[in-house]
Amino acid sequence: MDFKFTEDEEVFRLEVRQWLKQEIPQKWIELDPGIWEETEESWTLAREFQRKLGQKGWLAPSYPKEYGGLELSHMKRLILAEELAYSRAPLSIEVEVTVNWVAPSIILFGTEKQKKDYVSSVAKGDIILCLGYSEPNAGSDLASLQTRAVEVGDEYVINGQKTWCSYGHLADYCWLAARTDPDASKHEGISIFIVDMKTPGITIRPLINILNRHSFNEVFFDDVRIPKESLVGQKNKGWYQLVIALDFERSSIGYAAANQRLIEELIKYAKETTRSGEPLANDPLIRNELAQLAVENEVARMMAYRIAWMFSKGLHPSYESSMSMVFISEVMRHTANAGMRILGHYGELDRDSKWAVMNARIMRMCLSSLSIGVGGGSNEIQRNIIAMRGLGLPRK
Repeated sequence: MDFKFTEDEEVFRLEVRQWLKQEIPQKWIELDPGIWEETEESWTLAREFQRKLGQKGWLAPSYPKEYGGLELSHMKRLILAEELAYSRAPLSIEVEVTVNWVAPSIILFGTEKQKKDYVSSVAKGDIILCLGYSEPNAGSDLASLQTRAVEVGDEYVINGQKTWCSYGHLADYCWLAARTDPDASKHEGISIFIVDMKTPGITIRPLINILNRHSFNEVFFDDVRIPKESLVGQKNKGWYQLVIALDFERSSIGYAAANQRLIEELIKYAKETTRSGEPLANDPLIRNELAQLAVENEVARMMAYRIAWMFSKGLHPSYESSMSMVFISEVMRHTANAGMRILGHYGELDRDSKWAVMNARIMRMCLSSLSIGVGGGSNEIQRNIIAMRGLGLPRK
């Protein structure tokens, strides 16, 4: 098995690296937002950078050309994702939602008009979509959702509540799952809609996260009227579409690259910092922990590569995506917790302290990592998927 990239792919990697050095704004580097830490200022920078990527064709590089993509190979898409993540480019989680989860689902299930209207706009960086999935009583058991969409003439009337709606207050549209047949079984009678977030009847309430940032929201739908053409795919067949979209979400391509940089920064800190006259790197316990992190992260990287390879062969990752999501979430938590142990009390300081290490990124990641392994389907749910789809359990 050859794990090397082709010469053409390596040339592409160098091109991406050079472009990123020139285009990542200094202000973004100074703000240094981590997971769930976007502010209005960082969001504005991210949207500007997103449009630059769109102009270059790199925001959605594997999309069909008629919808604004370059039809790049999935391996080049992987390379691009790695370089963007490693460089900490100005891209929010909602760009990932829009570009890699929602739009591919529209390509699979949407009408030609929806593809031209939405997918092309996504590829340009003009629009952002949020997810309207979870509800107060339907989180991991998503099929229990109760938000209703009732067909009335040429419209659907939506009533219900969504929660944990990431960046819904900044999104242009909502990728909404709603029940269209209340008498069907819970995995039937669900449909998917694209809803303009400026539609009358939508109320957004902020949920402040553990980092004291406004990233999540409660979203209420009170007699929200949308045109029939907002329906994506077949009515009452939304569960299948939703599961496909979740598989796109769980592929985790790029996360290993971002984590790799953090591990490298911890290694550098251990080499340069002394305690009792000795570099931390001389401590065998610290060396072993950093080595373990490096090994785990390389495994996560190979899992992401496997998913890219599957896409390149026209295959659709299912339990493989869940495997990748579970593993990388555990590696990221391990990295944050190991980093806190290595930094000691310095790791507890926030960015406003002159004694803060690594711009307090480890501390901030440690807090944000509490939600890793929950969002997008908890790790317990992912393990069930791996058991059933991957191992064929229960076996009779």
